[in-house]
Amino acid sequence: MNTRQLKQRFMQHLDPVLLAGLGLFGLVSLAMLYSASDGSWLRVLAQFGNIAVAFVAMWVVANMPLHYLMRAAVPMYVLGMILLLLVMTPLGVNSHGATRWLNIGVATIQPSELMKIAVPLMMAWYFEKNEAMLTLKNYVVATVLLLLPIALIANQPDLGTSILIYASGFYVLFLAGLSWRIMIGGTLAAVASAPFLWSMLHDYQRHRILMLLDPTQDALGKGYHTIQGMIAVGSGGILGKGFMNGTQTHLDFLPERTTDFIFAVWSEEFGLIGNLLLLGLYAFVIGRGFIITANASTYFTRLMAGSITLTFFTYAFVNMGMVSGILPVVGVPLPLISYGGTSMLTLMLGFGMLMSIHTHKKLVKT
Repeated sequence: MNTRQLKQRFMQHLDPVLLAGLGLFGLVSLAMLYSASDGSWLRVLAQFGNIAVAFVAMWVVANMPLHYLMRAAVPMYVLGMILLLLVMTPLGVNSHGATRWLNIGVATIQPSELMKIAVPLMMAWYFEKNEAMLTLKNYVVATVLLLLPIALIANQPDLGTSILIYASGFYVLFLAGLSWRIMIGGTLAAVASAPFLWSMLHDYQRHRILMLLDPTQDALGKGYHTIQGMIAVGSGGILGKGFMNGTQTHLDFLPERTTDFIFAVWSEEFGLIGNLLLLGLYAFVIGRGFIITANASTYFTRLMAGSITLTFFTYAFVNMGMVSGILPVVGVPLPLISYGGTSMLTLMLGFGMLMSIHTHKKLVKT
């Protein structure tokens, strides 16, 4: 087998358009981490390792036939639920007041990350199995499949991950044809139950919402993140201050600048023009995801592709809104750019599924 054949075989189940967009995100991530970490090559190399592992995982999933993905739905969901329950036992690891991790001896894992893929996969599988005659009962069962892991994750507490998993599941319900009347009714019911939901929030979660309304009431405490993020975004102006020249970043005013608030670093250094270019890159990848969704050959693949694409949009929207001060600070990283291996891996597994959906046109029924 010559070099050309090897290349063709390697690229057989990769979508070149989507791959190009993801590659650009990788370069942006490394450049911004170099700036946000004050030129730390150790942080850049660590992120390069995260990206490399995530791309390998994406390639493996992209080469999986679609019936393998369907077969994985139930075991992955059940495994995730078991791990979430184990987090509530002495095996759960508490850090910064939250018990979100599980000590399995050789490593510490965060089971909620698995559910970002497992929940929409399970719901899409369920709707595929009942596609011939969907009734209200099917939507109720799918909603229960969604709410069970969300309840466990919210109890950890982890509001950011709960929101993302809820979004991924809601998109499956929406794409599966859930009635607008039911969605509007559910929204009105949620608004009516706001006082009850408010009482269920942890103190720090209520503080975050209050800080969104007026962060200056505790400018050096709970409102600090919001204020510094808005200052950094606004100080970039039209053209930005230039790469490595952001004062909020390099004078250590900006918190969590390599993770949740890396968008503020980008905004300060590249300004409005840079933000428009970054939004264009996100729109490019999201648009490609919608094209794959529209061309998906089966009910299962349409639901999965649409959910993955819309959830990626939600990641970006929530992070940018959080940094810009229009949403509460909920600890959601900027997708494909913030430092971190778990989030990067989860996202790339989703894009691997998109590529598998695009290149494996025929779904083998199981």
